[in-house]
Amino acid sequence: MLNGRQVAIGPILPEDLSRLFVWGDDPEIARLNEPYMPKNLDRERDFWLNPMGDPRRIFMAVRRIGRAEIAGYVQITAIEPIHRSANLGILIGRVEDRARGLGREAMELTIAFCRDHLNLTRLTLAVHADNAPAIALYEKLGFATEGVLRAAQFIAGRWIDLQLMALVDPARRQGAPE
Repeated sequence: MLNGRQVAIGPILPEDLSRLFVWGDDPEIARLNEPYMPKNLDRERDFWLNPMGDPRRIFMAVRRIGRAEIAGYVQITAIEPIHRSANLGILIGRVEDRARGLGREAMELTIAFCRDHLNLTRLTLAVHADNAPAIALYEKLGFATEGVLRAAQFIAGRWIDLQLMALVDPARRQGAPE
């Protein structure tokens, strides 16, 4: 576990699966990332617990300090050790835990983990272009907008633009083009 002031990030446990399944099967939560599709418990278990040990992805639970239940998760995907890059994703699933700084702290811990333990230089993410609070958070964390994919997702009857953002560690850019 990696501990912050309010949250810790660490392994997703089998007992977290029921909550992850409920969040994934909730159309209101799903629309934050993708179109809603009914979930299959067996496929979800394999997805979250990574039984095949795919080294290109790491999923971690976000827990409030002192609490056992999962409050959300972070995802590190498309890990490329040669290019020292990866994609990030986050969800604070418990509505009562949103807008309390937990997501920011979980992202800070995740960024530090990527830098200090995975030796990554470039972190990217895609966010709904109309999600101003998330974009403001990512900018505070040092992410810069690199582009917009127009009408990239069709969710709940409407087209969504995706804003592409990246955080590049300047101390690790040696030899990278400006």
